[in-house]
Amino acid sequence: MEQTKTEAGGAKDHPWELRIWSGMCMRGWFRELARNRFHIGLRRWGMALIHSPLSCMNSFLWLLQAVFYERRIAQVELTPPPLFVIGHWRSGTTLLHELLVSDSRHTYPNTFACFAPNHFLLSSWLFRWWLWLLLPSRRPMDDMPVGWDSPQEDEWALCNMGLPSPYLTLLFPNHPPAYPEYLDLNGLSPAALEQWKSGLLWFLRCLTLHKPGRIVLKNPMHTCRVRTLLEMFPDAKFVHIVRDPYTIFPSTIKLWKRMYRYHGLQMPHYVGLEEYVLDTFVRMYEAFRRDRPLLSEKQFCEVRYEDLVRNPLGEMQRIYAQLELGDFENVRPAIEAYLQRTRDYKVNRHELTPQAREQIAQRWAWYFQHYGYEISPTRN
Repeated sequence: MEQTKTEAGGAKDHPWELRIWSGMCMRGWFRELARNRFHIGLRRWGMALIHSPLSCMNSFLWLLQAVFYERRIAQVELTPPPLFVIGHWRSGTTLLHELLVSDSRHTYPNTFACFAPNHFLLSSWLFRWWLWLLLPSRRPMDDMPVGWDSPQEDEWALCNMGLPSPYLTLLFPNHPPAYPEYLDLNGLSPAALEQWKSGLLWFLRCLTLHKPGRIVLKNPMHTCRVRTLLEMFPDAKFVHIVRDPYTIFPSTIKLWKRMYRYHGLQMPHYVGLEEYVLDTFVRMYEAFRRDRPLLSEKQFCEVRYEDLVRNPLGEMQRIYAQLELGDFENVRPAIEAYLQRTRDYKVNRHELTPQAREQIAQRWAWYFQHYGYEISPTRN
C-alpha cells in the first residue's frame, strides 16, 4: 500500500537525504544486498546507488582511523561500568535516556557516533559541519527534534559496523525478519557471539576515548541480553522502564511503519507486522524474566513511564539513589533545564480495535499483571 508524505511521518523519497545506513561499512552493506538478492524497489535504486560508494568511503575511513587511533582505543578502560536503559520500544526509553545524559558526568553514543561508528573519532570534526544540511531535523517515527549530538541507540552503530542485527529488517522490509537470533543472542555460535561482544566493546572504548565518563546506553534489544551484558560488564547497572501495553503496541506499529518507509530499499507492504510486534514482545520478556534474578538491588531499578512523566525529578532522584549514581543535586539543574526545553512536546494518541486489545491482553498477559496495568476491552 502506498503511503502519503503525512503517513510516512514527513519522510521523503529523495535518495540524497541521509539515512542511518549512509555510515555503513562495505562488509555490512554488500552482505545485505547479496543476502537479499538485490530485491530493491524501483524507486529505491537511487538510494542504493548512492549508499554503495558511501560504504566504500566508510571502510576506507575506518582503516585510516585505525592508523591514528587503534592503539589508544585498545588501551581504554571502561570505568565506571556502563548504565543500560532497557524496556520495549515506545515505552519511554528515549525520555529516560535523555534525562540521564543531562548529567555531564555521563557519556553516550550520539547520532553521529552511531551514524559513523567506524570512523567518528577521525571524521566528526571533518563532516559534521556540513552534513547537517542533509540530516532530517526530526525523527521520522515521532517528530522529535534530532541533531548530531542527540543521544542515540547503539544498535544502529552495530549495524553500521557490519554486525548482524534485527534492525537490518528495515533495509528489506518485505522479506522475512532479519537475524532474529540476534534479538536475545541465544543460539549464536561461540564465534558469532564473541564477534558481537568484541564489536560492542570496541565501540564503547571509542566513545570513552572521545569523552570519558560512565557510558549510558539505550537499546530496547538489550532488555533480552542482560545475561550476555553481565558477562561483559559484571558491575553494569540497568534501568528498566515500563508503560501501558495498550499504548506500546500501536506506537510500535507506527514506529516500524515509518522506519520501514523511510530507511527501506523496498516500498513496504507491512504484511505480518502486527504478529511480529506481538511475538517480539513475548520473546523479549521471556528472556528478561529469566535473567532478571542475576541483578542485585544496586544494579537494577524499575520505573513506570506514567510516574516518570508525572514526577520526573522525584523519579530521577529515586533512580540515582537506588543505583548509587552520585549526588543528584549536582544534576538537578540540568534535568530541570531539559524539562523546560521539552515542556511543549505532545504525546501521540492511538486507537485500537476491540480485537487488537483482546490480542494484546492475551499475548502480553504477564506484563499487564506484573506491572499493574488494567486489561480493558474498550478504551479507558
